[in-house]
Amino acid sequence: MRDSDVPVKTNEGRDEIEHRTRKLPPMLRSILLIVDGERSARHLRELAVSLHGPADALEQLEQLGLIASSAAVAASLAATPRAPAAASSAGAAAPTPAASASPQRYQALYALMSEAVREHLGLRGYFLQLKIERCANSDELAALLPELSAALAKVRKDEVAARIEAQFAAGA
Repeated sequence: MRDSDVPVKTNEGRDEIEHRTRKLPPMLRSILLIVDGERSARHLRELAVSLHGPADALEQLEQLGLIASSAAVAASLAATPRAPAAASSAGAAAPTPAASASPQRYQALYALMSEAVREHLGLRGYFLQLKIERCANSDELAALLPELSAALAKVRKDEVAARIEAQFAAGA
């Protein structure tokens, strides 16, 4: 993965965060948790080193299929033929962000909420970030807004909560 690439969690990566089926070493799991689709590979490598993680942590996660470059994901989505009727009739297990009514809204809300947790809650927002990770569509993210607002208000960031609620109302 190039330094300029922006890694994102794959469906397998989100599943690993929720279920811990692969029993990742704690350091790799921590690095998987900070992959948010906004930080470059270079920035994530710097964070991994500062956490005393392996220098090749991103490559390990990529080989395990838990993360991928956002450019690679976009290319694979563009190359994949779409058959939404077949997927729904086959009984797809859980909706993915791409299957939601508005993937752009999902991405915008996900980024907004994750940034608010990271910037204002830090480690106190760990479990809330896990809930955000589990959301498969923008409606599920919107349902978490009251919990996020309450958490922000607890750390005396009422104006931040109000701003995020306004951005949700505006459709992000």
